[in-house]
Amino acid sequence: MHALRPAAKAAHAAHAARSLQQLRCRSRSRSYSLSTYIPSSSTQTSPFAPRHLLSIADVTPAELTTLVRNADAHKKSIKSTGEVPLSLRQSLAGRTVAMTFSKRSTRTRVSTEGAISALGASPMFLGKEDIQLGVNESLYDTSLVLSSMTAAIVARVGPHSDVADLAKHSSVPVINALSDLYHPMQIIADLLTITESHPSASTSSLGLEGLKVAWIGDANNVLFDLAIGCVKLGIDISVATPKGYEIPQPMRDVIQHAAQTAPHPGKLIETTVPEEAAKNADILVTDTWVSMGQEEEAAKRIRDFAGFQITSELAQRAGAKDKWQFMHCLPRHPEEVSDDVFYGPRSVVFREAENRLWSALSVLEAFVVNKGKIE
Repeated sequence: MHALRPAAKAAHAAHAARSLQQLRCRSRSRSYSLSTYIPSSSTQTSPFAPRHLLSIADVTPAELTTLVRNADAHKKSIKSTGEVPLSLRQSLAGRTVAMTFSKRSTRTRVSTEGAISALGASPMFLGKEDIQLGVNESLYDTSLVLSSMTAAIVARVGPHSDVADLAKHSSVPVINALSDLYHPMQIIADLLTITESHPSASTSSLGLEGLKVAWIGDANNVLFDLAIGCVKLGIDISVATPKGYEIPQPMRDVIQHAAQTAPHPGKLIETTVPEEAAKNADILVTDTWVSMGQEEEAAKRIRDFAGFQITSELAQRAGAKDKWQFMHCLPRHPEEVSDDVFYGPRSVVFREAENRLWSALSVLEAFVVNKGKIE
């Protein structure tokens, strides 16, 4: 698949944007809210507007490669010396980074605060009890006020429209720390984890072309951004979901558009049979079957996902690669993956969790310190 010419690329991007607007018209069987995705480029009103990270779709394949490589370099440097290089720890000295979290978290909060502190800045945590986005004050007002006092805004929200609106009006970079559509910092951590397990001497890419990732479970925000990242880097991603829980067509269009931007795109394959997805897979991945806000339908979802638990038996039956590994962004529930896989030697989930710190450090350096110049 070759890169699109400029006119065709613009047309394809416009089609993808129109498709994403249709995400509001979802089947009632899919209860989580999917708001319109607004690319960060659409929010910029002048050449001086900051660059935001709302999705992996916002970076090129080369930039994504650099973000992963920088995360890896920071991890190796800091863990080997036990200290943050002076050039990093003074880069945001005396500044404040706002963290607006409408949803609770463990890994996102700890990794983001750690990365902010490593850069010399002070994290200002604003939870749902401290600030209510769009409730007591409009998103427009909140964005103007927060961006006037801080170096950046890291937002963990419900509807993607919340973080998109913050970015639209902010005078500083806005980083999406999770929305109902995307989770970009998680995906950089995931790609770093995959790179560590599949090292390459390539200088032009991460050398992951031809790998196969099997996602077995719900089609959610983590999958959407993971699929975008995979096809950009030449990784094939095979997705198994129960009937009624498939990737919505508008999001498929976004993923396919991402593939069009890659020199050697990966493929998106979909099925309703877990064994088909896991066949010849290098990595098996899942996530929660019941996301925040879906608790009332937990019993129905667990019934619908019967047979989708990742186990050693499933991997063997499917014919996964001999050295297959398991990933999960956490928190994990026993119905999603068996204990012997989750805590076994094939699992890299705790290294994956640690890599959230290095992902956050790479992203904040690129978008806040270097003002969106990724190198």
